[in-house]
Amino acid sequence: MADILPFKAKSLKEKHKGKTLCKSGFHKWVVDKNRPFDSQQGKLATVSTCKRCGKVKREFK
Repeated sequence: MADILPFKAKSLKEKHKGKTLCKSGFHKWVVDKNRPFDSQQGKLATVSTCKRCGKVKREFK
């Protein structure tokens, strides 16, 4: 017979870790290395993604 491991549900703190900052507008933006440059409207655009929630934003230079 196999050993049976007890099931432990995640606490609310572990379940929502890092999401409350993004909901308040405090994202952790990281430049996306897979798409370093994008050209739109005749301008150079940098694509950034949030490390915590995955939201994407573009900055035009």
